[in-house]
Amino acid sequence: MSAGSSLSSPARPRGLRVRTTLRAQFTLVIFLLAFLPNLVMTLMAQPALPSGAIIAWMVLVGATCALVGFVLSGALLTSVSRLRAEVMRGQFGEPHHDDPLEILSLRQAFTDLLGRLSTEQARRNAFMATLVHDLKTPLIATGHLTKIITTMPVPDAERRMMGEQIQAETARLLALVQQMADAHRFEQEQVQVRLAPADLRALLEEVAARVATQAQEQGVQIRVSGHGVAAADAPVLERAVTNLTVNALRYARTHVTLEVTPSGLTVTDDGPGLPAPLDELAQPFNAQPTTIAGQQYTSGTAGLGLFIVRRIAQAHGGDLHYDRVPATLPEHPPAPPPDDQPAPDPAALTRFTMSLPEVQS
Repeated sequence: MSAGSSLSSPARPRGLRVRTTLRAQFTLVIFLLAFLPNLVMTLMAQPALPSGAIIAWMVLVGATCALVGFVLSGALLTSVSRLRAEVMRGQFGEPHHDDPLEILSLRQAFTDLLGRLSTEQARRNAFMATLVHDLKTPLIATGHLTKIITTMPVPDAERRMMGEQIQAETARLLALVQQMADAHRFEQEQVQVRLAPADLRALLEEVAARVATQAQEQGVQIRVSGHGVAAADAPVLERAVTNLTVNALRYARTHVTLEVTPSGLTVTDDGPGLPAPLDELAQPFNAQPTTIAGQQYTSGTAGLGLFIVRRIAQAHGGDLHYDRVPATLPEHPPAPPPDDQPAPDPAALTRFTMSLPEVQS
């Protein structure tokens, strides 16, 4: 065997794939459907005509069939061409009266896709706004305080106060970063829970003890009531209840109540309530800024906590619900809120319910 024969033979070039338009394919199909029967009938009839006349006749018939196919294919693809133009412009109007069902389905699919892309872009912008505002501003303040402590003579009392401020800002930043990371993770994947029998009353008492100092500083009373046991991942569920409780303490006027009910866990406060529906607010990196009880939240931060709580509740087979419930008026009503905050309805309480399956008393 020669050396040349041991070399592998050159690879054969792949066949060229000719791409055609949908209109060309429709034209070809219509042409064949119209021309082939005429060709067969002409050959079977065997007319007493010269072969040149027969060929001329068939060319004329073929040209007519091709023209008819071209016109009919354009008419059939009118709705497709119109949809293509709308997709290129990125503008979808109302469906046209002559759109077939397939085009209507395709139009709806494009509309849904653009809606999802728009939502994702808005969340991305809100995420960037969160990074720029909610993280940058405290970091700048912390940097200034650190510079003062390290470069200027400061009395010990003021130094300690500045150190406490730095610690508080650092803790808030860490909590926000953790919340953003959780929201991003919970948005992309399912929450993993390990279910086991959990004492729900003990869980609520643990949350109440954890936030007792914050409640005392704000002059808000925390109450715990109810008993029950349910299959739950206690640490994960406790985290969700803590989020709701801290949020309730932020807006409560006099009290916050944690309760075990047959349907799950509730967190109730006498604050002003949500300014928008829960489904609208409980979104990760909500693109719209939100005002709650006179406090402005930049885009991206208002719904993170509620979104995380809802995802945890859904992982346990339940959901998060919000409503306003009647309240008993206190004998000594609290002082009116500042002028820049709306007065809450004294006859209604804000209640969040984390529904859980099979709560046993």
